[in-house]
Order: sequence, then C-alpha cells, then structure tokens
Amino acid sequence: MITFAYPYLLYLLLLVPAILVLFLWARYNRRKKLSRYGRPDVITGLMPEVSIYMPWVKLSLSLLIIATLVIMIARPRANGGIDADSAETETSKGIEVMVCLDVSNSMLASSTDDDHGINRLQRAKHILEKLIDKMTNDKVGLIVFAGDAYTQLPITSDHISAKMFLNGITPDMVPTQGTAIGSALEMAMNSFTPTDDMGKAIIVITDGENFEDNAVDAAKRAASAGIQVNVIGLGTTRGARIPIGNGHYMINPMTGEEIKTRHDETTANQIAQAGKGIYVNGGSNSAITAVDAKMDELAQSEFERKPYSPQSEQFPIVAFIALLLLLIDSITVTRKISWLKKYRFFTKEEGGYK
Repeated sequence: MITFAYPYLLYLLLLVPAILVLFLWARYNRRKKLSRYGRPDVITGLMPEVSIYMPWVKLSLSLLIIATLVIMIARPRANGGIDADSAETETSKGIEVMVCLDVSNSMLASSTDDDHGINRLQRAKHILEKLIDKMTNDKVGLIVFAGDAYTQLPITSDHISAKMFLNGITPDMVPTQGTAIGSALEMAMNSFTPTDDMGKAIIVITDGENFEDNAVDAAKRAASAGIQVNVIGLGTTRGARIPIGNGHYMINPMTGEEIKTRHDETTANQIAQAGKGIYVNGGSNSAITAVDAKMDELAQSEFERKPYSPQSEQFPIVAFIALLLLLIDSITVTRKISWLKKYRFFTKEEGGYK
C-alpha cells in the first residue's frame, strides 16, 4: 500500500487535465487560423516538416513529467518498510517544538573568531540535526526568519521531512533582510496545535542581533501562554565579517567600511529569561544537552502518529523516473523525425488513408 507524506499536494495533479484542455484549445485555434489560407490538405503539403503525431507525443511526455513531479513532492511511501504486524497508527508521548531559525545574511558570517571558520547557519543546521535526533517522540516544526518570518514546515512527527527541509535552507528563502525575532515568535505561537495538556517549546537559533521588533515582549506573551522559549546563540562578541562571495565582504555604503556582525548575548539572554527558558551558546559542547534537558521539564502528552521508516521512502524511485522522462523530453522534437521519413506507415488511396 502506498501512502503520501503530503497528500494535499496531490491536488496539483489537476494541472494535468487543465494543460490538456489548453492544448486542445490551442490546436483548435491553429486549425481555424490555417483554414483561412486554403484547404487543409493543400496547406499540409506546403509544410512538409510539420508532424501530425509528434506534438501529441511531446504533450504526453510533458503531462507524465508533471504528474511524476507532483507525486515526487508528495513523498510516496510504501508499507514495505514497516512491520506488517504494526497498526496503522502508533501512540507516542512527547511535546511540540517549533524551531525558529535565523537566515539573515549575518548568519553567513563565521561562528568563530576566525573569518574562515564554519558559518553560523551551517553550525545551526548541525545543532538542529542533533536536537531532532533527540526528539524521538516529539513533534517538530520549522520557521525561518530574517526581516519577515515564514513557516517552512508545520508541526509534524515526521523527523525525516524535518531534516530534508533543514538541509535546503539558505538566506535566499527570505527576500526581506533584517532580524525579526518577535515576528518569528508570534508565528511559532500560532503554529502549535490547540491541545492544552501537551508541553510546548520554541527554540530560537540566532546571532541575537534583533533590529525589527520587540522580541522580549513576544517571549513574555509566549510564556504567559505556557510556551517555553529557549535561545541558542551563534557567533562571538568579537564579531565577524559577512561574506558576499568571491572573497569579498559586505560593506557599509555610507562609510565604505566592512560590516562586522557581533553576537548579542544580552538580547538573547533577555529573550530566554522572558520566555522562561534558557540561553546557551551554540559553540558550547553542552548546548544540545542543556536545551534538551530544559524541554524535558515540560509536560508530555500522548498522540497518535503513523509509523514509517527510511526504507519505506519511494522518493528516490519517483525522482529517477522524473529525471528519465525529462531526458527523453529534451531530445523529443515536434517536427517530423528525419530518419523516419523513409518509412511509410500509411498509404493513400481513393477515399482516404489505410
């Protein structure tokens, strides 16, 4: 039996009949316009390279590609990777965690005093992967923010999807630059399920430079709603330059000097205290353990989830089929194929073809 991680995306398959209708309408208009110039059988003889069949072949390939891509992003899964004796759902006991990840340009700066050290965003991803591994029975969601905040992954027990989304995060995902921690906290608060007896926590991973809003007030509102706010800070107080590629660094257009971004531990601490959580430095070896231990204080609640395993994922197979179809489509033309011209599939007789 095949199931889908995101079944609602299958509605995109409606694009297939919609495109087919548009194609038929375009072919009808084409014939209508050509008929203005003369009889169809005469005009056809004046266009020896035009194929009657290849446009339909090309269309069929295109529709297959669209259908395959839709199925691919819906993440098909086979129950072959699940114990046959297991039920459709299993019961877990845990909490809900929304991760707010800073993706502003300052996160491209080094997380250490060395400008060539691992950047803050890469370190954040590493920390989150380790945290997700510890959230065995918890639900997790992901929000990215810079000048604005966007939900990247709603609350889910699918940790494989969480890691997939995490690996694809870049600063380009948020067009507005800045650091709006408060907006991210507000969005996270609205992303939890309405269950009252389940512990809820927000993990903010940032360099702490907040310029857009009052994140401390937002953290206080979260704490009032029973949501714990923990902050993981990245970077150093000494500061680091922000790379923009090709060995160049971001400069201040007013002064012409290189911009240095410094980790604001004071603001990060204030947000964590207001949210009744803890602040830890992401460079510490105990950061992951400390945050995990703090979240263990929250009340856990039972919830049902569908069991799955990495072996049940059919994504690679569907992706390979989509790639194969794209390659075939790239070499398929809509005109007559030269090496087939010598073959006569239909012979013309009086009254038509046979």
